[in-house]
Amino acid sequence: MPAFKTLDDLSDISGKRVLVRVDLNVPVSDGKVTDATRIERVAPTILELSKKGAKVILLAHFGRPKDGPSPDLSLSLIAPAVEQVLGHKVASASDCIGPAAAEAVGKMKDGDILLLENTRFHKGEEKNDPAFTKALAENGDIYVNDAFSAAHRAHASTEGLAHLLPAYAGRTMQAELEALEKGLGKPARPVVAIVGGAKVSTKIDLLMNLVKRVDALVIGGGMANTFIAARGTNVGKSLCEHDLAATAKQIMIEAASAGCAIVLPDDGVVAREFKAGAANEVVDINAIPADAMVLDVGPKSVEAVNDWISKAQTLVWNGPLGAFEIEPFDTATVAAAKHAAERTEEGKLISVAGGGDTVSALNHAGVADDFTYISTAGGAFLEWMEGKELPGVAVLEKTA
Repeated sequence: MPAFKTLDDLSDISGKRVLVRVDLNVPVSDGKVTDATRIERVAPTILELSKKGAKVILLAHFGRPKDGPSPDLSLSLIAPAVEQVLGHKVASASDCIGPAAAEAVGKMKDGDILLLENTRFHKGEEKNDPAFTKALAENGDIYVNDAFSAAHRAHASTEGLAHLLPAYAGRTMQAELEALEKGLGKPARPVVAIVGGAKVSTKIDLLMNLVKRVDALVIGGGMANTFIAARGTNVGKSLCEHDLAATAKQIMIEAASAGCAIVLPDDGVVAREFKAGAANEVVDINAIPADAMVLDVGPKSVEAVNDWISKAQTLVWNGPLGAFEIEPFDTATVAAAKHAAERTEEGKLISVAGGGDTVSALNHAGVADDFTYISTAGGAFLEWMEGKELPGVAVLEKTA
């Protein structure tokens, strides 16, 4: 992975206006933030800059505004939660460019923190419009990107600003990049990837990339049914993309060519209903009843997955092994997650996980804090796993 400029490369920033791109796209219910994880992730960068005397100006988007400013998508809704997490007063501005932003920035003292309004209230943000980017840059002397989760978008505040101001990676961005480097960049081998979820169609690029980079690929969730069916096995009423049989076969061919072991379930937990506590049974994967659906991998398969985790020095995880939201179909995901956490705590495994369902599943298993790194980035994490260049990251690379 290329070298990046970080906050360690910044000297004497007292009095400097630092534009910090953060991810404040957090869940809100009844006007209150219900999960402040993303705010907590960017707090170290904000507070470090503030303590060094910088004027910290936060740039962020919230939701997907369609026609300009919208009260229910105003960052003023998020400001109280930001203040609470930081333990520091945070001023607000009614716009991110123009007179309102300039006036708010002009009132700042060294160490102050200011939250500008939703960047997506302007069409120029997502279009990476040069005029809009220039208007954003007028309020800053330095640009810091601490929003890896938005780094897969070449927007004005995530990519464009880095061409106009000295650009650096914030602490969260730095931690993410360092963790990803350990995960797939220059990993300790063997490397095992666990990929689950409902559909193969959403993860074709991901699977094609991983089979060339890992030693074993464990496939779980509904997408495993597509691979099982592609081998000619009847999967009953299980979720399955039968039209992707050829794609599944091609992925298995690519894996064989690259020396990557594909690990599919040997047994499954089946039920006739998709509901909590539904009557269920464990069956051999080749004996799925015609009127049943596979909702989790079985105990033999969990043992095989855990054997691979035991062999691995690096684990990359995206997606649950079963329908973990509903008991008892969370059993396999919880068991594998706990085993990976134990290996990590023993210092025998580097474990990197990401993707919305994955974070939820690891929280459900009670092991999220025990993994080496858990990414909250969602789409950016997936695109990184797919081997794609992330515009917001590429622009931070050191040129000399």
